[in-house]
Amino acid sequence: MNTRITELLNIEKPIIQGGLAYLAYADLTAAVSNAGGLGQVTALSLPTPEALREEIRRTRTLTDKPFGVNFAFGMHGMGYEPFAQVAIEENVPVISITGGNPAPMFELLKGTSIKTLVLVAGVRQAQKAEQLGADGVIVVGQEGGGHLGRDDLGTIVLTPRVVDSVSIPVVASGGIADGRGLAAALALGAEGIEMGTRFIATKECVEASDYYKQLIVQGSEMDTVVVKRSIGAPARVLHNDYADEILKVEQKTPTYEALKSYISGEVNRRLVHEGQPDGFAFAGQVIGLIEDVPTVSELMERIMEQYVQITKKWCET
Repeated sequence: MNTRITELLNIEKPIIQGGLAYLAYADLTAAVSNAGGLGQVTALSLPTPEALREEIRRTRTLTDKPFGVNFAFGMHGMGYEPFAQVAIEENVPVISITGGNPAPMFELLKGTSIKTLVLVAGVRQAQKAEQLGADGVIVVGQEGGGHLGRDDLGTIVLTPRVVDSVSIPVVASGGIADGRGLAAALALGAEGIEMGTRFIATKECVEASDYYKQLIVQGSEMDTVVVKRSIGAPARVLHNDYADEILKVEQKTPTYEALKSYISGEVNRRLVHEGQPDGFAFAGQVIGLIEDVPTVSELMERIMEQYVQITKKWCET
């Protein structure tokens, strides 16, 4: 299957694994890349730049396919530059950028052959990314898990708006978990999809606790809420008692200082890694479409088979 995204990234299937803070390390990254997509290592969840170097090298022992490194700006207190320098020194094939101003990263990448993707949540952000030199943009609708745009724009509207506004390839993200989502994204003009939540509920996402995976499998599309909207950083999480506590604090004292201890990485890892219910975990509305925990290879084959059946049906009607 050829699209501008598969050609750009030198991959077989137009499927990208999201950055997934605290979860996207070598095992998952390599599994996605080996299955024909683009796996990604999350950079700024790691404690040091050298830890990132080790993860990149470990990924290369598990796959000889292209993979990416995702930088979620604002996650690391010491700044992202030393981590970016490691990724450049290791000559990773792809770097994706989430949140914040990507311009300084593009300065660092000048003169390299590294392909760049920028996650955006609106037309202006996409156009700015193109002006800065991005090779492609990933458009996330408000259905998605994790951090979202401030405007409540859905993937089905936002994707074609961005496609019509830029000349570089567009990847659709948010609310996608299967071949139907891939077919819909391509019909909207995108040239690939990015999935986050769906890849958490796979066997190779070894960092995710079984408790977290079961919440995803058992949940419906109604079982997520958006937190941190009051401080201008909306993020979709699983709905549990702890998420309700966050929302109560936001109602009473909508400041970062009041929320800081409730939304820390430590509290996130409590549920994500340890399976403790007194924490929060990112997830998109797409949990309503997730019913099992397959291997990455099984999932990718299932997506492509479903896509083929859909497009075959279109041709027959």
